[in-house]
Amino acid sequence: MPIATVNPFTGVTEETFTAHTPEEVQEALARAVRAQRDLRERTFAERAGWLRRAAELLEAEVDTAAAMMTVEMGKPIAQSEAEVRKCAKGMRFYADHAEAMLADTPLADASAVGAGAAWTRWEPLGVVLAVMPWNFPLWQVVRFAAPALMAGNTGLLKHASNVPRSAVYLEDVLSRAGFPEGCFQTLLIGSDAVAAVLDDERVVAVTLTGSEPAGRSVAARAGAGLKKAVLELGGSDPFVVMPSADLDAAVATAVTSRTLNNGQSCVCAKRFVVHTDVYDDFAARFTARMAALVVGDPLDPATDIGPLATRAGRDELAELVQDAVDRGATVLTGGTVPERDGWFYEPTVLADLPEGTRLVMEEAFGPVATLYRVGDRDEALRVANQTSFGLSSSVWTTDADEQDWFTARLEAGAVFVNGMTASFPELPFGGVKASGYGRELAAEGIREFCNLKTVWRA
Repeated sequence: MPIATVNPFTGVTEETFTAHTPEEVQEALARAVRAQRDLRERTFAERAGWLRRAAELLEAEVDTAAAMMTVEMGKPIAQSEAEVRKCAKGMRFYADHAEAMLADTPLADASAVGAGAAWTRWEPLGVVLAVMPWNFPLWQVVRFAAPALMAGNTGLLKHASNVPRSAVYLEDVLSRAGFPEGCFQTLLIGSDAVAAVLDDERVVAVTLTGSEPAGRSVAARAGAGLKKAVLELGGSDPFVVMPSADLDAAVATAVTSRTLNNGQSCVCAKRFVVHTDVYDDFAARFTARMAALVVGDPLDPATDIGPLATRAGRDELAELVQDAVDRGATVLTGGTVPERDGWFYEPTVLADLPEGTRLVMEEAFGPVATLYRVGDRDEALRVANQTSFGLSSSVWTTDADEQDWFTARLEAGAVFVNGMTASFPELPFGGVKASGYGRELAAEGIREFCNLKTVWRA
């Protein structure tokens, strides 16, 4: 796949980038090692100052940065602007809290281990490789880079080949903010060059957000080298609606969740598991709102749904829907590729999906929702947990007992009760099962790429 910015609204190639040569990659690795030796000796205050300056630059450049993302991968412009601001917030969060998160922790009773004093300390691991996806071109990277840099690690970014402008821009922002040369570098390389970088002994850890096959490949490679890995591999999140739910709020949130980022978000709801007592009402209202969404130019503020990021992604989504239709699923709205330029797919709602349908188990990466009618909470739980994924989940009920029951039993990295699943700098983020392992964000995220060193002193 060429490293290029291809506008998904027009299909026109805006810019093509020359891949880094193996020699240039080696030079980047050497710079990263030198920079890490320097960065780990810097104070938290110095690192925080640079990160706060990067946040200021993002906010000052929000219009141009947002337009860049929208042209590069098609998300509606208002969502691009929100992503830029979220990146600035994430940077400030770690600038403000990293030192406390990584503070030494004394053992309460050192005498129990025969010591005069004993404590643990967090230390950076070194050079970390980040293999990142295109769907949130800046936020996905910042939620790795901000904590990694504050901890004293340096980062090498292998971004998705269809968002090179975003990759180069973020490196430039961190450089202009004051981070020393080599602290954060973009590698313009194809996926076939990742293995060689990961195998290099100077790279001590890897983080990947992407597909399950990519995660398995990277995890195997990292394991062979005894290197730390954090993996976020997507999801098919359930959105469970029980009879006591506030349907107005549930329906509105369901539409927003399913169509955020043109439906290309790992953590947002995809499968809507609705109790039979409220199923017909929910389905009618949800379908009507999905059908009313405005599909069009993502740079137009009036647009709700822009094009999918790639032609291949659009075609794969169409294949998943066609498989469901061929097997007998009911199309409540949408279900076709519009006859227009760009890589669009209509907002779609499917119901009555037979067992064996691919969409029952696979992730729909686009504005396609599937509805499931269930008779009780046990059946709701079975349907919610039936996929191999376990990233996040959402349950809608005002019954306190049901809230506790689902929270304890949903197989996911997070449960949102009466709210939309989302990532926040303040909350740990990650999944279970085929959605990967490890955590990003919060204190857990910054500690993933640190060594917890035990200190015993007589």
